[in-house]
Amino acid sequence: MTKIKENSTYNSNREIVMQECPVTYVMNKIGGHWKPIILFHLLSGSKRYSEIKKAMPHITEKMLIQHLKQLESDNLLIREAKPVVPPFVTYTLTEAGSELEKVINAMAEWAFRDMKRNTALEVTC
Repeated sequence: MTKIKENSTYNSNREIVMQECPVTYVMNKIGGHWKPIILFHLLSGSKRYSEIKKAMPHITEKMLIQHLKQLESDNLLIREAKPVVPPFVTYTLTEAGSELEKVINAMAEWAFRDMKRNTALEVTC
């Protein structure tokens, strides 16, 4: 991925929009295909990496690791590594991450209603 210069016009405009638009701020934190799904699975409690991966079989390891790191750097989850062999790592939502439960559930409820209107498919995450 190409790195964007910190002083670029794009980066400056992005910062301004994030400060002025709460939707842009939220989408910067949880936007994309995989982040909301990761958060959804962590709503039920702490999970090990392998549990998250098993719940999301279609995500690549690279993408899962990348998104877990981004969510951690955005203070939405905590990565706790226990000093044992083999390594034991758990991921837990922070207070800010837990506060997204209503948002994630609202997205899921909307999806069920919209899919029912448009198709007869059954939905799973």
